[in-house]
Amino acid sequence: MLRTMEIAWSLFFFLLAGLCEIGGGYLMWLRIREGRGLAFALLGAAILVL
Repeated sequence: MLRTMEIAWSLFFFLLAGLCEIGGGYLMWLRIREGRGLAFALLGAAILVL
């Protein structure tokens, strides 16, 4: 049972990291390519750091 929970937590954090990387990169892309506000770049950077 303990091993199963370790695997589940590992998968959860792996997926969370992937979503943060995609989301943060997308917000940075919106700032650079579409000229969105500075808030997009700051939020994207914060999500990438997370």
